[in-house]
Amino acid sequence: MSKLTQILIAVGALVVVGGGIFLMTWDIPAPSEKVTKTLSNDRFPS
Repeated sequence: MSKLTQILIAVGALVVVGGGIFLMTWDIPAPSEKVTKTLSNDRFPS
């Protein structure tokens, strides 16, 4: 393999590993907006 190919593979591996670490350590906030939806009784058989 050429040096350029090895460098590109190493950079790609670092990006994947770095992204995985970022996602594992990121404290994703919970949704803050409450969602309510009213369903009509016509949609459910009795």
